[in-house]
Amino acid sequence: MSPFALLTIFMLTLLPLPALTFSLCRTSCNNIPINYPFGVDDGCGTPQYCKILNCSTNLPFITPSGTYKVQGIDYNKKTPTIYDPSMSTCSILQPHHDFVMSEIKSVIIPPAPDIVFTLLNYSRDSSILNHYRSLCFNFFGHSCDELYGSCTSFRLFHLLSNNTPSCCFTGYDTVKYMSMNILDCTHYTTVYNTDGLHSIAPLDWIYGIKLSYSVPDTGCDRCGRSGGTCGFDVETEGMVYVLDESSKGQSVIADDMIQA
Repeated sequence: MSPFALLTIFMLTLLPLPALTFSLCRTSCNNIPINYPFGVDDGCGTPQYCKILNCSTNLPFITPSGTYKVQGIDYNKKTPTIYDPSMSTCSILQPHHDFVMSEIKSVIIPPAPDIVFTLLNYSRDSSILNHYRSLCFNFFGHSCDELYGSCTSFRLFHLLSNNTPSCCFTGYDTVKYMSMNILDCTHYTTVYNTDGLHSIAPLDWIYGIKLSYSVPDTGCDRCGRSGGTCGFDVETEGMVYVLDESSKGQSVIADDMIQA
């Protein structure tokens, strides 16, 4: 191939792509930074995570079981945190409720490993929990007595029973495959950052749901340090690196990182 032809192809790859409107990629929503791999506009972030968050009131994260408020996103640890307004906590008892994620979301943005689901007021005759006792684990020595005695909202279970009601500390996989009805539980609550809760009373636990995600190293960190951002072609879903060296920036589709 002649040098002229090579130069022509090279120049064509550097032409701005008018269909890619990266100037419209919002970088925050309700005071929460929106960075790669997330995006709330077409072509922003990655195809998997684009619009997984909805930039409307409270930046909701929507699943089949409800709408959850995004409290924050730790991009270094790759962990968004969400809050379920219908979930029981130490200070409020909510109606019977399940936590359900779609199959896709449970794969690409599942609950983090250090989150604990606490099943409350479950029947001592529960065939599932009695048969599969390994589903429940020791949560740093915390007990059902402590939980029902410390939390104002959970004392009701204690008052309605002659004995301390049963509870179960378990992981996401348990509630992923079995509903509260199957588990014979009336309520649940979740806490995260559990590594720091060894000697902390339930009243001071951090209630909510911490999610986790992972993305391959595509060079977007370097792109960000050079003043650019990452997105994708909405038609081909190919990665696009946008280097914002001018007021309009440059849009380049590439397999490798484009150097600043």
